[in-house]
Amino acid sequence: MPGDQFDTGDVDTTSRGPDTAPGKGGNRPTVSVIIPAMNEAKNLPYVAYRMPDGIDQIVFVDGNSSDDTVEVARKLWPDATFVTQTRSGKGNALACGFEAATGDIIVMIDADGSTDPAEIPRFVEALVGGADLAKGSRFVAPGGSTDITALRSLGNKGLNGLVNLVFRTGFTDLCYGYNAFWRRHLALLELPPTSYTRPQWGDGFEIETVINVRLATSGLEIVEVGSFEGPRLHGRSNLNAYSDGMRVLRTIGQEWKHWREVRKIRKATESADVRQLTA
Repeated sequence: MPGDQFDTGDVDTTSRGPDTAPGKGGNRPTVSVIIPAMNEAKNLPYVAYRMPDGIDQIVFVDGNSSDDTVEVARKLWPDATFVTQTRSGKGNALACGFEAATGDIIVMIDADGSTDPAEIPRFVEALVGGADLAKGSRFVAPGGSTDITALRSLGNKGLNGLVNLVFRTGFTDLCYGYNAFWRRHLALLELPPTSYTRPQWGDGFEIETVINVRLATSGLEIVEVGSFEGPRLHGRSNLNAYSDGMRVLRTIGQEWKHWREVRKIRKATESADVRQLTA
């Protein structure tokens, strides 16, 4: 068993077990967990160990790993749905995972051990309670981080403020990738088809901003869920504070243009004469 590889005295296991299984009860929603990974073989046993009971589907998306990531994942989750992403980047990996998901609820976590799968019941509870998007936040209790640097924190604060001003939202942690939403809202994301071979906007780390903004501007109910971010367990992160920050900044500009065009179309549709549309 994966858990046998860890000393439980060093890990908080209070949120594990059948009493905290997502949606426990009669007609509970089904849950799909999307795990995009590239060269994360050493981190996956911890992720599997922390996975709570009650998960209906694991969708494991490989980013063309050069190590034994897929082999390790197949041993840990033999019944999982395995997908290889069609392009590169986290956004494309998630899009490929979304296509393979069958659960009522989709949960996005990282494969490096920084996001704790044992928190999944909190996100599911928020959705069952009425939210359309359960947005993870390191700045809402009981959230926190042992990984975020002062520079990243400052950048996150600035980007949060800009998004909240432009889109009239109330995010506290725009760039954190631990999120959950109802699968029925996938069409609202308008992600580029995974069948395209050339790189597309939304393929990279800007995906979290795209998802958050598009669901928010669609008028959906968003609840922030406190989440604790730990450090990457093994390997080096692909994040770059400056380049990824600039990419998110560019994303905000792109999403503002997108939102403006969508609003124009909605207003035109609402004011159109039905007789003209059916003539």
